[in-house]
Amino acid sequence: MSTATLSPTEAVTVPGRADRPKHTRKPGHRPFGPLRVVAFLVLALMAIGWLLPFLWAVATGFKTETDAASGDPSWIGASGPTTDAFTAILSQGNVYLWAWNSLLTSVAITVITVAISALAAYAFSRLDFRGRRWLFVAIIAAIVVPPQVLIIPLFYEMLAFGMVDTYWGLILPQVVAPAMVFILKKFFDAIPIELEDAARVDGASRFRIFWSIVLPLSRPILASVAIFVFIGAWNNFLWPFLVINDTTLMTLPVGLQTVISAYGVQYAQVMAQAVLAALPLIAVFIVFQKQIVKGVATSGFGGQ
Repeated sequence: MSTATLSPTEAVTVPGRADRPKHTRKPGHRPFGPLRVVAFLVLALMAIGWLLPFLWAVATGFKTETDAASGDPSWIGASGPTTDAFTAILSQGNVYLWAWNSLLTSVAITVITVAISALAAYAFSRLDFRGRRWLFVAIIAAIVVPPQVLIIPLFYEMLAFGMVDTYWGLILPQVVAPAMVFILKKFFDAIPIELEDAARVDGASRFRIFWSIVLPLSRPILASVAIFVFIGAWNNFLWPFLVINDTTLMTLPVGLQTVISAYGVQYAQVMAQAVLAALPLIAVFIVFQKQIVKGVATSGFGGQ
């Protein structure tokens, strides 16, 4: 009886399986089944529902005032597209100065808010001090307080300090963000404490650990917090409207609203104003959309 030996290079064929194709699947890849099709359709409908009002605002902004006020539901007016509404908005007010004021104050609010929120969140996450739990409970409770409730006390405070009609009076009341402290604190809790212990053994101070270890690991959530704060500061209308009377210090939403109020309700100009105010935010989202998605996915909203 003879036995045959197979060399390592010879393939062993199994009956019935030799001609089966091998399917390789990438890690995390799931087959495109019916449920994913339904999910994509639902998301597409939601995206269309979100985009339609903005597209309608853009279309109305390119209409004449007569076509915009006629009630005709068509996307293009009977007189054809025109840029008269945008030209009127840009020529009637100091739009470029207002845009600069919005950019300056929004960036300042974002930087100060992120710095304060990150320091406070790290203290709640890593430091053990008296009253820490009750103070954190107070911050959580502050999240549910409507900002409109604090308008009158804040205005009298700015009036007492002589900050009405100043940049600081516009900026300082907006730098306190309890929700951002909570989000950053939950993220810092998920960072392994062993990394900080190793740095402490090497002689690093608490601030050095925070600056060189915690912040670099928190870039995604810091970017998301910064973007959300910037968008909120840019869109804020009520507080700048109350604290600023000088037209040279007005932000873009307030300044554009004064132009519209001075010339009456003109629907095409209203829509043009809304589009002009939204353009910088759309640009910010397009540039930083990856950071937003990554930050939300790795923050407390992502299930950590």
